[in-house]
Amino acid sequence: MPTTETFRIPKHRRHVPDARRRVRKALAGWGVSAQLADAVTLLANELVTNAVTHCRISDAQVQVTLTFHGTELVLEVSDPDRNRLPRLHHSDPDEERGRGLALVAALADAWGCRQEPYTKCVWARFLPVEADAPERSHAPAAL
Repeated sequence: MPTTETFRIPKHRRHVPDARRRVRKALAGWGVSAQLADAVTLLANELVTNAVTHCRISDAQVQVTLTFHGTELVLEVSDPDRNRLPRLHHSDPDEERGRGLALVAALADAWGCRQEPYTKCVWARFLPVEADAPERSHAPAAL
């Protein structure tokens, strides 16, 4: 049976650290390795920041869902601006922004987005290391 943690935060940058802390706490409670927890927390920060920055719906809330099922961990971040789907693009070296989805693509085993009836959801899937498997790095090869 999967273990799930779901919470909402107001769509404002000052609440991003709260989302990060809640993700970190859930992962620690599930006994997720420090290396994987660091990667998931970093991507939660990126996806929540994207949602609060780009969602055009006033007084919206951003929903964060973590699901741990066997050897799979899924992070989902949803907001009500369902028609603004994120796009991965190449950022020039002198650009200060625009690398969040490249980071998601580099650290997650798979990622994507979907439109739901009233929201959009951006998700990232991780395949955690099993106790007897060799350590797998969730560090980016190159961005």
